[in-house]
Amino acid sequence: MTLLHPPGTQAARQQQLAAAYAHCAAIAARHGKSYFLATRLLTPDRRPAVHALYAAARTADDLVDLPGADPQADLADWSRALLAELEAGWSEDPVRLAMVHTYRRYDIPVEHLVDFLAAMTSDLDVDSYADLAALDRYMWGSASVIGLQVLPVLGTAPGVAREEAAPHAIALGEAFQLTNFLRDVAEDIDRGRVYLPADLMAAHGVTREQLAEKRHSPGFEALMREMVAITRRRYDDAALGTPMLAPESRDCVRAATDLYGGILGEIERVGYRVLDGRGVGLDPAPPGGVRPPVDRRPAGQGEGDHGPAEQQVLDRRVGDPRAPDGPLVVDDDVQAGEHAVHQQLEGHDDRVRGPVRLPGHHAGAVAEQVHHQDGDDGGHRQGRVGHRPRSASSAG
Repeated sequence: MTLLHPPGTQAARQQQLAAAYAHCAAIAARHGKSYFLATRLLTPDRRPAVHALYAAARTADDLVDLPGADPQADLADWSRALLAELEAGWSEDPVRLAMVHTYRRYDIPVEHLVDFLAAMTSDLDVDSYADLAALDRYMWGSASVIGLQVLPVLGTAPGVAREEAAPHAIALGEAFQLTNFLRDVAEDIDRGRVYLPADLMAAHGVTREQLAEKRHSPGFEALMREMVAITRRRYDDAALGTPMLAPESRDCVRAATDLYGGILGEIERVGYRVLDGRGVGLDPAPPGGVRPPVDRRPAGQGEGDHGPAEQQVLDRRVGDPRAPDGPLVVDDDVQAGEHAVHQQLEGHDDRVRGPVRLPGHHAGAVAEQVHHQDGDDGGHRQGRVGHRPRSASSAG
């Protein structure tokens, strides 16, 4: 692979970089409706980086979910190119160029990218998970590190170290990923993958053959009810971290959580019938995210079809409060946090909390991962997806 040198002039480099970010924004707008809408609540200087992270996750995911003749080689080539270009500092590919610039600008550890790419690779080989712990190990690469990638872009409140907010960012990435898994059971089994823990399936009398036949049953409903409860606990863990974020980033996270987390309510509303087509009204908003988790709809499906809450976010204009002419504005004269989509969230406590110990075994494992993430040993993390695929899925 030949690495191309960046354009010779600063103006040319800036022009190419701006085009790369615009390309990523177009990908996010087309495929990640809810996430793209939520990014409208970010300050303009932060939005491009989130679009870049989404577009890169989407590209890798599509190499797996919409494969060519040799998906293993295609994903390996794309991954090698991105890692080499990250070291070189430039790329001629627009998605990878924006990703390189984002990683360097926000000093995001390259290990997060390596773990994400390993998880994507594992999707080509692994098609099921024995239990929730195995699924969590996969989600370290497909979801947890997405939260850790986005965290430096969002920023933290004064006096809050990034390490304090990291476990909650991890939990949010996992909550989004689990939401995707529950919404997309039918699509995933069509691809030969199951992201419901096998032990829980067995406990409720649900088989892989039943999923393939798209047969709803009381056991499947009970399984889905249990998984929705597990997912909601991840959202609860994530919510504790919102007050730790930079104040100007909190509305974006709350809106994304409200819009995307609402899919769980829709799953309940249709009686957990995500298998047999009776849940077709579910809004399939997206990765990886960050991955942000990725929307698996065909390109263009659902464009322009915004629900009331989504339209409220779309109508909201956010300027950069640090720019002379960019006060934070909602609609024309409503200040941040006063818009209807956020009023329902006004009970959130924005006071900056001290370090929070997340409850439960899962959170303890996460806290241990974060505690060690800046160490020198590249393979030390509990739950890290190894370079040779072990567990898999895509944060689709």
